[in-house]
Amino acid sequence: MNTDQAAALGVRLRRIRHQQGMSLADVQARSDGRWKAVVIGAYERGDRAITIGRLQELAEFYGVPLVDLLPRPNNGDGANGVPDGAGRYVLDLTTFDPTRLTARPHLLPVARFAAQVRARRGDHNGRVLTVRTSDLEALALTIGQDLEVLVKRLRADGALLEAA
Repeated sequence: MNTDQAAALGVRLRRIRHQQGMSLADVQARSDGRWKAVVIGAYERGDRAITIGRLQELAEFYGVPLVDLLPRPNNGDGANGVPDGAGRYVLDLTTFDPTRLTARPHLLPVARFAAQVRARRGDHNGRVLTVRTSDLEALALTIGQDLEVLVKRLRADGALLEAA
């Protein structure tokens, strides 16, 4: 693995850890010391190589498929405005208020989608909803749009707060 690949892997590892809401110290504590904060930090900076076996163990600890930790061919940098497959989007649920949807009926399929995700998760008190890139890809296919077009439209409408 060259230094660019190690750096890209480190970015992915850090992104997954942040998505899990964990600090480096949290990783060490929740793993009962199996994963040392200093070691995870070194992996994330690309300063230390990780074997595929250890990477698989780390994926299991984070509860994600191994492939989600691996850098994508575009290095996962989201250069086209669309994060890679492990990326997350944060939707502003206030934009899906029924009174606001009357002026923007094109958001109705996204509002339905968000409502279904919230119902499945049992999330009834949030003002935001974090979804995976693959979720938005499926939605884009369903409504006949390219993902990049959907993301741009959601940003323009204020429905997309950020790509996490």
